[in-house]
Amino acid sequence: MPDLEAIQAFITPKHVAFAKRVADVAQSQLRTLPHPSSDDDGRRQARDVLGLMGKAKLFEPVDPLDLTGCCLARETIAAASTLADDVFALQALGSRPIALAGGDAIRRKLLPGVASGRLMAAFAMTEPEAGSDVAAIQTRATADNGDYVINGEKTLISNAGIADFYTVFASTDPERGSRGLSAFVVEKDNPGLEFVGPQVLSAPHPLGTMRFTDCRVPASARLGDEGQGFKLGMTTLDSLRTTVAAAACGMAERALDEALSYAMERQQFGQALADFQLIQQKLGRSATDLTASRLLVYRAAHAKDSGKERVSMECSMAKLFATEAAQRIIDDAVQIVGGRGVLADHIVDQLYRAIRPLRIYEGTSEVQHIVIARMLVKAQTTR
Repeated sequence: MPDLEAIQAFITPKHVAFAKRVADVAQSQLRTLPHPSSDDDGRRQARDVLGLMGKAKLFEPVDPLDLTGCCLARETIAAASTLADDVFALQALGSRPIALAGGDAIRRKLLPGVASGRLMAAFAMTEPEAGSDVAAIQTRATADNGDYVINGEKTLISNAGIADFYTVFASTDPERGSRGLSAFVVEKDNPGLEFVGPQVLSAPHPLGTMRFTDCRVPASARLGDEGQGFKLGMTTLDSLRTTVAAAACGMAERALDEALSYAMERQQFGQALADFQLIQQKLGRSATDLTASRLLVYRAAHAKDSGKERVSMECSMAKLFATEAAQRIIDDAVQIVGGRGVLADHIVDQLYRAIRPLRIYEGTSEVQHIVIARMLVKAQTTR
């Protein structure tokens, strides 16, 4: 669980109670989950975890969005189970566009199921030639007799093949670039929607490719107006990017705890590893980086929850610093644990594989540097 005292300026008594409830579930039910032995095993476990977390009402802060609550949940869950953290993240990411721009009927149909863990969400934006460059999306949605016909392919999609619905971004007006993108909800049994196959990561995570072949959806499946897809997608990512940083804090905390425990118990050359100054340097740096990461995370979440109109700077700083710091902390943990730390069944090795994608998805570290710098320049020129 996060150090609530360190972030008390950014949380309320309600957040404290929620954080403790999440911690109880994480400790008693998530931390004891066996590490998935294969991609198929991970997919089965993801559905089981979805129901477990829904029953425990852990998706409570997803809608209406309480970003601080989502960060508290992801930090705590990620420390216990990185797969469970993936499931939580996608419930928020896949449903947020519906909450923001969906019609009443589609909101009533899907959002209660997301909250209860009955329905699994997915967010389908990335394509083989469109990653950070969202304007390069090639999937097309063509209006036809009151419906839309979608054709294209999405790749690196979390929950591909096991989600109940997909929030899909496609171009309704290719000549307008990013301003021609629109968003749609496509349910799993919709004709023309095909799960092409899994893309297997070194850390268990249900990932894969989806294909749309003359996939017909009603106009009511469109989220917002035509051409609002880019804004809707970026608003969603901007809102939830801070939770990625929170998950990084959770993984870093678990790694630091494991490293500290091992260093205090392991004897080398007649003394505990923790007595060596070089080990102390790693532990001290890790603890400082983790605390700094948390402060950036909950500052950003508090700013959003308090109604600040633009939080891009705060969110980008939080994600950039926390994910990069977590990579260093986990790498130091592996070094401290030594040979055991690179065995596949050891938690620090599992964390080492799980943390790497966080520096890429929902905006790479390189992109965050650019966002921060551009906002600095803009602020300077408007003084």
